[in-house]
Amino acid sequence: MPRPFCNSASVPRTRRTCYRRERGAAIAARFAAGLPLVLKPLQSSLLPPVPRHSQHLRVATYNIHKGVRGMGPAKRLEIHNLSDAVAALDADIVCLQEVRQFNHAEARHFSRTQFGPDAWPSTPQAEYLAPEGYEVAYRTNAVTKHGEHGNALLARWPLGAIGHHNVSDHRFEQRGLLHVPVIWRGIEVHVVVVHLGLIHASRVRQAEKLAELVQHDLPPDAPVVVAGDFNDWNEKLDDILGGAGLSRAMLGKEARVATYPSIIPVLSLDRVYTRGMQCKSIMVPRGSTWARLSDHLPLVAELDLST
Repeated sequence: MPRPFCNSASVPRTRRTCYRRERGAAIAARFAAGLPLVLKPLQSSLLPPVPRHSQHLRVATYNIHKGVRGMGPAKRLEIHNLSDAVAALDADIVCLQEVRQFNHAEARHFSRTQFGPDAWPSTPQAEYLAPEGYEVAYRTNAVTKHGEHGNALLARWPLGAIGHHNVSDHRFEQRGLLHVPVIWRGIEVHVVVVHLGLIHASRVRQAEKLAELVQHDLPPDAPVVVAGDFNDWNEKLDDILGGAGLSRAMLGKEARVATYPSIIPVLSLDRVYTRGMQCKSIMVPRGSTWARLSDHLPLVAELDLST
């Protein structure tokens, strides 16, 4: 029987005793231990690995909540488990939000636990989470008293020049768009990682800036993928993004794929939009294991070039 996740996720990589770091299908199989092994497109506990001959582009988006869950005495560090979660997604491109570059206060807090000074990873979270061989792009959105955090992109394909666009709408929320060309099978796919604001009017203005970026700054004939946490709980942004030629990745009428909150998902906050690509499948891994890692569930879409 595969071993479940550690009861405490604060164990550093060099001292974990509950499990060893694995990759690919082996990790995905362990994630399913004790969970329903029912592969439904929108309710999968276990994601099928990508065949190496596949012509589909698998894109995942995941708000990782800065790698920490809980408050007070119940506060726990999930970044070590998240590293295996990201690998289990087996995605060509992983778009991450709320990724910490560093945070001195959190590092001090977890260094005082039973797991010692190595509990907090010494490398930035984007690099720590990247599976072996993946390229990493990160840009900071917010600088706080103790550190900074932003968006990141991990890819098993080469990256082009990294761009960052500040779309902060007021001084209480710092937001940005991470733009990264990914060279997928010789084709330049322009990927934009998004984390929009909590206030509706701000989200609308940020979506308008995103639409302008796609329309005016990206090559008109290039495939485009926009993925992230849109915070669009009232479903108001599709028309704005549609004006830039972006279509929401979905199958049939299943537009609202719930990813938040992770324990009982009811809101479709995490999304993938595309231009010049078609959605072949869309999946959300569910179950108690995934629910503990972040307040969001990851969303995984398999895309193909439009013909």
